[in-house]
Amino acid sequence: MSDNKQSEIYGHVLKYTSIFGGVQGLSILISLVRNKLVALMLGPAGMGLVSLFNSILNFLSQATSLGISFSAVRHLSEIFDSGDDARIRHFVKIVRAWSMVAAALGFVLCVAAASVINSYVFDSGESHTWQVAALAPMVAMVAVTGGETAILKGARRLRELAGMQVCMVVAALVIAVPVYWKFRDAGIIPVLALTTLANMVLTMRVSARLYPFSLSGAAALLGEGAPMVRLGMAFIVSGVFGSGAEMVVRSFLNNCADLDTVGLYNAGFMITVTYAGMVFSAMETDYFPRLSAVNHDTAAVNLAANRQIEVSLLIIAPMLTFLIMALPLLIPLLYSGKFTPVVDMAQVATLSMYSRAMMLPVAYMALAKGHSRAYLVLEGVSATGLVVLVMLCFSRWGLTGAGVGILLANVFDLAVTLAYARYRYRYRLSRHVLKYAAAQIPIGVAAYLATFADAVWLSVCIGVAATLASTAISVYILHKKTSLWNKLKTKFIFSRKRG
Repeated sequence: MSDNKQSEIYGHVLKYTSIFGGVQGLSILISLVRNKLVALMLGPAGMGLVSLFNSILNFLSQATSLGISFSAVRHLSEIFDSGDDARIRHFVKIVRAWSMVAAALGFVLCVAAASVINSYVFDSGESHTWQVAALAPMVAMVAVTGGETAILKGARRLRELAGMQVCMVVAALVIAVPVYWKFRDAGIIPVLALTTLANMVLTMRVSARLYPFSLSGAAALLGEGAPMVRLGMAFIVSGVFGSGAEMVVRSFLNNCADLDTVGLYNAGFMITVTYAGMVFSAMETDYFPRLSAVNHDTAAVNLAANRQIEVSLLIIAPMLTFLIMALPLLIPLLYSGKFTPVVDMAQVATLSMYSRAMMLPVAYMALAKGHSRAYLVLEGVSATGLVVLVMLCFSRWGLTGAGVGILLANVFDLAVTLAYARYRYRYRLSRHVLKYAAAQIPIGVAAYLATFADAVWLSVCIGVAATLASTAISVYILHKKTSLWNKLKTKFIFSRKRG
């Protein structure tokens, strides 16, 4: 492959990883303001209750979504690349018909299972059955939103998707703060309902401009969506594994400890696994459609996966070293002083993001190729590993042990995923991936080990040095691999000449 071609590939991956990572970063900054205010108003116990209801909503949404939000992207990407507008519009109608089926299924199941879910999750004598049942309309709205989002992803409407992410997090801030200020814990369900509704309305408004709604005769087309649903069923079960694992972990913490512990765990999980993982937001939006478009070419799939790993690892590594060093200041600042017990958990859990950056692009291979059964097995093994390791480590070392469990689960997940991809797709981590990992991971480990230093100044100095070293390595490699810097320099010179 020519140097220019390689530069174009790196440039594309870097561009969209940076765009969606940047959008996610802006969204996270706004979310942090919301979380800070909500944490002050609700405290750890209230945040724990929010976490439990969110886990239930995510679990039910995954269980009844028919996998449309993901499987439709693969089918639409292939049709979109053909340029046949009539076929695209026909398949969009099929997606919307199945989304309505999923919405109705989710609504009914949520109401029917409310009492069972309450007795399992809230083992404290206080009944929350009506709050669980009240999640039913939200489950239905999530199904509709998922279908419309899949349409936008399949059509590669990346700019609209990026804008929607920012608008939604602003809407969540505007909705949550006044409601929680007025009603405290009683406002949890209304906030969930209003934010879910706002997300659905915004998404439908954007997708309707691209493909106007027309469901007439859609019921007769349901049979044509069977291949999409078959692939989606694997995604459903895998999603149930993922969201179910998180619900099991939080329920375990609630029953073995208390709501405060759930709130602390959720805060640590959010600031590391969710916030640090903002670089991965480009995976579903840009990487998966690209991977799906070349799914019949094994060599092209493997090349795309390695390029995505390289860019993700180089972008996220400096963030992780900084996060490990800064967490003792960030957690009280972003939440409140009551959340400081989770610092140790968050620091060790941050290390798991190196494994995740290397695992995710490989894990998408099975779905891109339509190997739903394989993807299902891999996700089941991953979810089981997370539940078992977090429970065992928490029982032994408390909250810090939960962080160790998250780290071990991600390393285990990486090993299993790479072993399967090697066997099924003849995939190997490229020489560049191994070289970048060998350079960046020891730096992150050094930043973590520095947190055990007796002197704070020594810990900070090592953390700053590690962050600078990691940043220098990433900037040097990205500068060497892409023409991005030359483009920026050209734009800067051109703008100065115009001025």
